[in-house]
Amino acid sequence: MPENIKWLFFDIGSTLIDESVAYEHRLRGIAHQAGVPFEKVYETALSFYKQNKTGDHEAAKALGIPLTKWHKEEEILYDDTIYCLETLSKKYKIGVIANQSLGSKERLEQKGILKYIDLVISSAEEGVAKPDPKIFELALERSGCKAENSVMIGDRIDNDIVPANKLGMKTVWIKQGFHQYWNIENENEKPDFSASSLTELCNILL
Repeated sequence: MPENIKWLFFDIGSTLIDESVAYEHRLRGIAHQAGVPFEKVYETALSFYKQNKTGDHEAAKALGIPLTKWHKEEEILYDDTIYCLETLSKKYKIGVIANQSLGSKERLEQKGILKYIDLVISSAEEGVAKPDPKIFELALERSGCKAENSVMIGDRIDNDIVPANKLGMKTVWIKQGFHQYWNIENENEKPDFSASSLTELCNILL
C-alpha cells in the first residue's frame, strides 16, 4: 500500500458487519413463502450471485414472491472487526461510506465500534447511494482528503470498487459474504488489493 494513504473508508454490510444470519433468515423466509426447500432457495440465490446479480432479490423474483424482511437485529460484528479498527485507527483516519437505513451511527455505537470511526457517510442520511460517485465525493470533501490519499474497502465490486477506482481512490475488495463470488470482467472492476478477512486487510495496510 502506498505511504501517502491518510484515510480508509469502509463499507458496513459484509465488510465490518457479518450478515450471514440475516441472509439465511431472509432465504428461509423466501423458501417458506414459496413452499420450497431452503436448500433450493440457497442454491438459486448463490447461482445468481455467481452471475454478478443480487441473489436474494433474484431468487424471490424467480419464485414469484415479494422479498422477505431483512432482520438488522441479526447483524453481528465479525470476530476480527474490533481488532482491525482498533489497530488501523492508530495509523489512519477511519471513515464509513455505506448504503444503510437511517440510524447508522447509532447502530455502530451499539456495536461498540463508532469510537474508532471519524466520519460516517450513509445513504439514508445523505440522500445519495452507492454506486453514485457523489457519495464518495461527499466523503472525500468532508474528510478533507484527496482521492489518491484514500482507500475504499468493501465487499461489492459494483458498489464499492468500480466507483472508487474511477475517482482515483485505492481499493480493497474484502471477499466476505455472497458478493465474494463476483466475476471480474473488466479493468474498472479490478481492485488494487483483495483480502479474505479483516485480519488479512490489516496485513496489507500495515
